[in-house]
Amino acid sequence: MNGVWQQLTLMGGTVSQWHRTSWLGKGQSYLNAWRQDSLLLQRSPWVGGGLVSVVLASAPFVPNSLTGLLLVACGGLWLLLAISDAPGRPFTPIHGLVALYWLTALIATGFSPVKMAAAAGLAKLTLYLFLFALAARVLRSPRWRQGVLWVYLFTAAVVVVYGIRQWFFGAPALATWVDPESSMAGVTRVYSYLGNPNLLAAYLVPAVPLSVVAGLTWRPWGAKLLAGVLAVSNTLCLVLTFSRGGWIGLVVAGFTLALLLLYWLLPQLPKFWQTWAFPVVLGSLFMLLGLGLATVAPLRDRVLSMFAFRADDSNNFRINVWQAVLHMIRDYPWTGIGPGNTAFNQIYPRYQRPSFSALGAYSIYLELLVELGVLGFGVMLALLATILWQGVQALKRLRLSQDREGFWLLGAIAAIAGMLAHGIVDTVWYRPEIATLWWLLVALVTSYGLQVPEPIAPEPLNRSSLV
Repeated sequence: MNGVWQQLTLMGGTVSQWHRTSWLGKGQSYLNAWRQDSLLLQRSPWVGGGLVSVVLASAPFVPNSLTGLLLVACGGLWLLLAISDAPGRPFTPIHGLVALYWLTALIATGFSPVKMAAAAGLAKLTLYLFLFALAARVLRSPRWRQGVLWVYLFTAAVVVVYGIRQWFFGAPALATWVDPESSMAGVTRVYSYLGNPNLLAAYLVPAVPLSVVAGLTWRPWGAKLLAGVLAVSNTLCLVLTFSRGGWIGLVVAGFTLALLLLYWLLPQLPKFWQTWAFPVVLGSLFMLLGLGLATVAPLRDRVLSMFAFRADDSNNFRINVWQAVLHMIRDYPWTGIGPGNTAFNQIYPRYQRPSFSALGAYSIYLELLVELGVLGFGVMLALLATILWQGVQALKRLRLSQDREGFWLLGAIAAIAGMLAHGIVDTVWYRPEIATLWWLLVALVTSYGLQVPEPIAPEPLNRSSLV
């Protein structure tokens, strides 16, 4: 069974063997000689790490067009590096499935009823995949891995400070985010610089597990204390968004991280705790969640509204949108309508119910089905399974050596689980602030499967500032 899975996910090294003997691989050997004389490419870890860091540091604060320009720069650098790589460059199954996912988007664009709109969506997806490809290279270095994640965590801290300030001083609702007839009508929902509480919640879901594992990775006690403050503030701000999808993501990410940390620590625990650690920790988490629901009225009301179905305006809106999207999927089952919100906005009005206009499917899974059809959806499921598979294999290897870099992998897997859970009821995954984070996390898991070191280059940051 293991061998079959390796063949299906290209883990057997067949692609790398073909590459070394192909004309493409031989051509790259000539370009690699040119690369040795290029001042820019000799410093590619610095340039690549800097570009990825700038994307993360600016995404919540700048127009989407500027983020797009930065992603174009990421793509340009990656292409220069890719065509000048030495033969035998490591290639992971995740790379192959990401390329296949892009190919399904290209096919969906070709068969789209609104080809120009779908082409715009394909261009945006291509930019995100350029970020993934460049970040997967950059994050192989433990120093750059910590440096890039440090940038994200402290950018999130700026976003969180403004969000918590909104809770204390008030913030005007920019849209009808809560049923005006419910007990939550007067409650402030923070949104910080992102302009929408659901979007802010999606932005912070990865920040919670990553800030927790930062406390385990950073060595100085001052840094550990700072990571603890970040974890608490990220969690608090996410809760204050009152985003039910964000809360689902937070709970799933928290439970996933707890289970992974127990798995990591299990061999070091006494025999009694090796048997009882999982039930004790899971029981404690459920009790803590139940206590919060019993004692915090706004939290309880918001959670109970999830089960009100059509009696809650937000639920009723989503249900009507989902029904319309299911009709779209029925009419375009195999290759979908084409990628991107522009294509969706042109097709959805033909199916929408009166007064239920929408910019997306309010579920990443329905969005994938309607945009790329069964073909693209199947490839994405295979990609998610391979991300989990490769992450688990890397985790086993790191656990044996107790390498502290494994904590970042724990955080990445937990963050991916949280984002996937949130995506059940929201399509914020498709906004640049969130899409860049998603592909960064995929790149982070991928980087643990890339073992060949980069050429010698200067280190980006002083170790004492990070560990």
